[in-house]
Amino acid sequence: MMHDWGGGWGMILWPFYLVIWLAIIALVIRWTGVGGQGSSRTTSTARDILDERFARGEIDDEEYEKRRRMLES
Repeated sequence: MMHDWGGGWGMILWPFYLVIWLAIIALVIRWTGVGGQGSSRTTSTARDILDERFARGEIDDEEYEKRRRMLES
């Protein structure tokens, strides 16, 4: 048995309803922070980044102190 699609308008408007529902679902996922790296991201300060680079060994003591003083001034 076929469903009543509203005299043809339902068939025409169905893709728009689908897009609207997908957009609503995407917004809910984004707002709740479910499933993604975006939810666990924190804002790093310049000092945090400098500390991380020093801890990884990307910069030496001298460079670290020089840049730290620049950030504090």
